[in-house]
Amino acid sequence: MRRKHRLKELTIKDNFMFGAVMMDENNCKGLLERVLEIPIDRVEVSREKSIVYHPEYKGVRLDVYAKDECQSHYNVEMQVKRKVALGKRSRYYQSQMDMELLLSGEDYSELPDTYVIFICDFDPFEEEKYRYTFKMNCKESGQTNLEDGRTIVFLNTHGKNESEVPKELVTFLKYVKADLAGSEE
Repeated sequence: MRRKHRLKELTIKDNFMFGAVMMDENNCKGLLERVLEIPIDRVEVSREKSIVYHPEYKGVRLDVYAKDECQSHYNVEMQVKRKVALGKRSRYYQSQMDMELLLSGEDYSELPDTYVIFICDFDPFEEEKYRYTFKMNCKESGQTNLEDGRTIVFLNTHGKNESEVPKELVTFLKYVKADLAGSEE
C-alpha cells in the first residue's frame, strides 16, 4: 500500500507540490523565462490538464499547462523516474497540445508556438548537460530550420555545464535534485 506523505515531507519533485508551486503565475513565468531565456509578460496557468479525444486512443495528462500574452502554449512535466521513449512521449504531448490550438477554417500560420519542457531528475541523454533544447532543422543543410513553432526542452538535475546556462536555472535544478534536507537549505 502506498504511504501518504504529509505536506512537510514533500519536495518540489512531488506531483502535488510541483503543481501547487507552478500554479502561482509568477513562479511559472519565472521558470519559463529562465528555461527558455525569453521575456514573458504574463502567463495563465492550468494544473493537470487532461486531453482525451477518443476513448480508444491514449490521452495525456499535462502536469502544468500555461499560455502567455502572445498565445504561446507551454507544458511543463516533472520526471522523477526514467521512462522509455521519452522523446516519443514529448512528441505525443506536443501533438496533443496542437489538437485544440487551431479552429476549423483557420490558416496554419495562426498555430501558436508550443513548448514541452521535461524536468528530469536524471540525465536523459547522458551528456551531462543541464538543458537539451530541440527544434526541427534540415539534416542535409544543417542551417535550414523548419520554423514550425515547436520547441522541446529536457532539463537535467545532474548537469555539469554551469557556464552554458543561466545561474538561476542551475540553482533551480539543484533544488529539484535535493532531498528533503537539502531542499530545506
